[in-house]
Amino acid sequence: MVAFSRIRPASLSVLGMLVAPALQAETLAIPATSVNSSYEEQSYKASESKTALKIDAPLRDIPQTVNVVPQSVIKDQGAQSMEDVLKNVPGIGLSNGDGQRDQVTIRGFSAIGDMYVDGLRDDALYYRDLSNVERVEVIKGPAAVLYGRGSSGGLINNVSKKPTFSPVQEVGASFDSEGKRRTQFDAGWADQQQGDKAFRVTGALEDSDTFRDDGYIDRKAIAPTAYFKLSDDLDLTVGATYLYDKRLIDFGIPALGDRPVDVDRDKRFGAGDPDDDYARSEVFSFTAGVDYRLNDDFTLSNTSRYYHYDLDRNNTLADTSPTRFVTAANGDLLVKLNRGNVQRTEDGWFNQTELKHQAQLAGMNHNLLYGMELGRQVKDQSVFSQNNVAQVPVFRDGLVDVPFQANRQTAKGTTTQDTAGFYVQDLIELAPQWKALVGVRYDVFDQEYADDLSGADLTRTDTTWSPRVGLVFQPDQIQSYYVSVSRSYQPSSEVFALSTGNQGLEPEETTNYEIGAKWDLLDSRLAVTAALFRLERTNMKTTDPANPANLVLSGEQRTDGFEATVSGQLTDKWQVYGGFAFLDAEITKSNSSTNGVPNEGQTPTLTPRTSANLWLVRSLSETWRVGMGANYVDERYTALDNVVVMPSYTTVDAALLYNQPKWDMALRLRNVFDRDYYASAHGSVDLITPGAPRTLELSTNYRF
Repeated sequence: MVAFSRIRPASLSVLGMLVAPALQAETLAIPATSVNSSYEEQSYKASESKTALKIDAPLRDIPQTVNVVPQSVIKDQGAQSMEDVLKNVPGIGLSNGDGQRDQVTIRGFSAIGDMYVDGLRDDALYYRDLSNVERVEVIKGPAAVLYGRGSSGGLINNVSKKPTFSPVQEVGASFDSEGKRRTQFDAGWADQQQGDKAFRVTGALEDSDTFRDDGYIDRKAIAPTAYFKLSDDLDLTVGATYLYDKRLIDFGIPALGDRPVDVDRDKRFGAGDPDDDYARSEVFSFTAGVDYRLNDDFTLSNTSRYYHYDLDRNNTLADTSPTRFVTAANGDLLVKLNRGNVQRTEDGWFNQTELKHQAQLAGMNHNLLYGMELGRQVKDQSVFSQNNVAQVPVFRDGLVDVPFQANRQTAKGTTTQDTAGFYVQDLIELAPQWKALVGVRYDVFDQEYADDLSGADLTRTDTTWSPRVGLVFQPDQIQSYYVSVSRSYQPSSEVFALSTGNQGLEPEETTNYEIGAKWDLLDSRLAVTAALFRLERTNMKTTDPANPANLVLSGEQRTDGFEATVSGQLTDKWQVYGGFAFLDAEITKSNSSTNGVPNEGQTPTLTPRTSANLWLVRSLSETWRVGMGANYVDERYTALDNVVVMPSYTTVDAALLYNQPKWDMALRLRNVFDRDYYASAHGSVDLITPGAPRTLELSTNYRF
C-alpha cells in the first residue's frame, strides 16, 4: 500500500533506535514512592488527564470538555461494564449495536470506532471488561490532532491499572438477584528496596445469568503488567491482556407503531434453542513501552501495541422492515425472524513515538509535543444472512427452531488499513493568566479491500490536515475560561469494509466550536464545569439524487449543546458526581430517506434532548457510607425516520458501603422503584433493549 511503503522504513528505524517498543507515556510515570492520602484515594474529583493533551497538564488548562470517571466512582457504584461507567457522562447515548460490542453516541454522533486503551486505538468490536481499568476518560469533540481519524463527537479512553510501589493483593466477588456470579482479583509486587521493578496482574471470572430470557455471560479476563527502571532516565513497561467473552446475543424487541412492543422486559425474540444465538469474542494484546529522559527539557517515549481479535457471532433477530408483522389464522400477531452468521478476525499493530519538549521561546513557556503514529490493521470478515426463517408470536411465548447457518453469503473479504500520522502540539503560557493551545496533524490513511465474492480489489488513499486551537484565561487559581476550535475527519469505511459505493468519496469532516468554564471550589475539593458548543459535520455520505444506487457527499449534521458537571467533595462527609446535557441535534441536509421518510430535518438516533445524572455518597462513620443516585434520559428515536420513540425515564439506585482496611462490602439496589424503561436501541433500525428490573447486588473485596 502507498502509505505503508512510505512509513515502514521509518517505523523500523524508530524501533531500532529505541531498542524496544513501548507503552503510552502516561503509563510509564510510575513514581518511586506512592503517596495516597485518604482524600486522594476516595475523591470523586479528577485534577488532570493525559488523554486530552498527552502531556502533564491540569484539566483547568485544557480548552476542551474532558470527563473523567475515576476509580472511586467506578468502585462505589459497582460498575462492571462500559455502559455502567458511561451513564455518568453527560451527552452520551447508549446503543445496543449488533449485540456484540460496546457502542455509544457522543453529542449526537456515533462513536463506534472511537475507543482507546492508554491512548492507543482499540476499535475492535467487543465488550470490554473493567477488571483492568483504573479510570475512564472521555474527550468531547474532535481530537484528531493526537488521535487521527474518527472522534466526531468525542472519544473514550480506558486507562489501565499499572504496577505501583504500594501494591495491593485483593480478591473480590459479586452476586445479584438476577443471577450474576463474578469474581475478580488484583495482585501486585514491587522491589521496595531497589525501587527498580514492579509487577501487577488483574483478572476476572464470570458465569452469570441476566434478566433477559435465557441470558448469560461467560467471561474470563487476565492482564499481567511489569515495570522496570533500567536506569535513572530509562523506564520500560510491558503488559498483555486476554479477554474471552461469550454471551447470548440479544437485539432486544421490535417496535409496533411508534413505540416498542408492549411485552415483558425479559421476553426474547430469537431462536428456540438459545445455544444457537451467541456472540463469542476473544481479544489478545501485547503492549511494550519505553520512556527515556534525554535531559531536563526533552523526554522521548515510544509505544507499540499488537492485538488479535476473533469474533464468532450467530444471531436470530426480529425483522425491521415495514412488512415485519403478519397476522396468523388464529388472529395472533406474528413477527418475522431473520438469521445471521458473522465470523471476523483482526490483527493489528500501532506504534507511537513522541518527543516532549519544555522550552522558553520569545519570553514564553512552551510545552511542546512532537509525535508520529504508524499502524496497520488487517480485518477478515465473512457474513451470511437469511430473512424470514421463522414467524413467532409477538405477545405470547412461541419461539421455534431456526437453521443455524444462514443460506446466503453476503460478504467475504479482507480489509487492510495503513495509518501514518505526524503531529505537533504546543501549550503556551502567554502570560500568567493566559494560555494558548495550538496543534496540527497530517494523516495518510490507506485502505484496501479484497472482495472474495466478486473478485474486486478496491483501494483508496486519503491525506488530511487536522488543526486545533484554543485560548484559556485564568484570572485566579479558582476560575478558568476557554474558547476552542477543532476539526476531525472520518474516511469512508473507517470501521467497516470499503465498497464501490464509497470508494471515490472524500472523508467527512467535523468542526467543533466550544466556549466553556472550569471552577475549582471549596479549596479545590470540588470541580464544576460548563460548556456551550456547536458541532458541524459536513461532506456526509447521502444518496445521489441522480442515481439512488450511488452516494455523494452532500449531507450535513449539526449539534448545538450545553453540558455541565460537578465532581468532588461538598463537605467532609459528602461526595458528589453529577452531570447535565442539553443537545439540539439535527440532520440539516440530506438526500437520503429512511422507510420513505426524508432524513433532512430529523433528529439523530439515540440522542436525548436532555439527560442528567447524579450520584451522592455520605459518610456515616469511619466504616459506613450510604450512596444514592439517579439517571434521567429524555426520549430518543430508534431510526432516522423519527417514528419509533423510546420514552423518557428516570432510574434511581442506592448503595450501603462498608470499608475496613482489610476488606470492604457493598449492598446495592439498582432501579429502586422497578421502573420499566428502554435502555438502548440498535441505532439504525427499530430494535430496542429494555432496561433491567429492580436488582439487589452484594459485593465484597478482601485484601491480603
